[in-house]
Amino acid sequence: MKTLNLNKIPSPAYVVDETLLENNLKILASVQDAADVKILHALKAFSMFSVFDLISEYLTGSTSSGLHEALLANEHFPGENHVYCPAYSDDEFCKILPITSHITFNSLNQYNRLKSLLPTVKNPPSLGLRINPEHQETRTRKYDPCAPCSRLGMTRDQFNKQAQDFGGLQGLHFHTLCEQDSYAFERTLNAVDQKFADLLPNIKWLNCGGGHMITRKDYDRKHLIKTLKNFKQKYPNLEIYLEPGQATAHNAGVFVTTVRDIVHNQMNIAILDTSATAHMPDVLEMPYRPDIIAPIQGYEPNVKPHTYRLAGLTCLAGDVIGDYSFDKPLNIGDKLIFADMAVYTMVKNTTFNGLPLPAIVIHNSQTNFTRTIKQFTYEDFKSRLS
Repeated sequence: MKTLNLNKIPSPAYVVDETLLENNLKILASVQDAADVKILHALKAFSMFSVFDLISEYLTGSTSSGLHEALLANEHFPGENHVYCPAYSDDEFCKILPITSHITFNSLNQYNRLKSLLPTVKNPPSLGLRINPEHQETRTRKYDPCAPCSRLGMTRDQFNKQAQDFGGLQGLHFHTLCEQDSYAFERTLNAVDQKFADLLPNIKWLNCGGGHMITRKDYDRKHLIKTLKNFKQKYPNLEIYLEPGQATAHNAGVFVTTVRDIVHNQMNIAILDTSATAHMPDVLEMPYRPDIIAPIQGYEPNVKPHTYRLAGLTCLAGDVIGDYSFDKPLNIGDKLIFADMAVYTMVKNTTFNGLPLPAIVIHNSQTNFTRTIKQFTYEDFKSRLS
């Protein structure tokens, strides 16, 4: 975001570049067309509905993780609206039914309990079941849907015990990846084919889940397209979906923050007007180390002359973003820009310690036009409580 004028940006703020976002969408659309598949945007990664019109120009529809996301998608995102949740309540399910095109159940128990509610709507959605191919690709266990004892999806053995209850379901859904490449997807697809091949000719659609980093520079999109085409040749009647939420806004957004104070305790510590735990949760959860980009470039600790620990405002002792080195000393008031901070930020942030939520800003690097979409106040904090 070389054209970004930091004087126009509130701090802290998430800033999404429409131009970079559209570049990602063009890549996804090219894969969608070349492979003859449908790509959905996953709201769980990026729910900035002010850009949903742009996203919907390129992608088939959206996929939600529950009622509130489904309502948001229905209001702001034309096209297909898919929903998957590990467990639905009767009330949630009744509200989801009329606003979705596809619903996936986590178990046949859920399907059998809720299918009696289908006649309550004129045009019932297409129903599917999440499966667990028991094929592990994700290194971090808490992000691995196929880890031992996973609650997500039915294994083949579980399915076999209830196979007689499958009638009426039209699709299958699986998800095994987390920020991974086309070769991990190919191995997963082979595992699905080996374990559930007898079901695939008899269903209408197969949702291959998320975690596909299709817009990353090193991603082999030609291999992905070839993999999908080969699978479609084997099962020509299958409609195939991908839902790479993170790839939609990958590297399309940054996070702007300001140095509030600098203290010294065995090393220099810069306290920022933000928080890892409240505003950048994946920094602690993954863990994830975001790059710091110009105008004040950050490097690995001790690479440059001046190393600082960048820390947050909350009382959590571990509210630390990381150690970075810089060419020049940091000063109070300096603004830092963390890269690739659009996905899993706005959707996961909190007001812990009463911190105001970061502003949301749209920038266009082609026109150099910047507008603040929303700034949060005390009333936003208060409205979340009682």
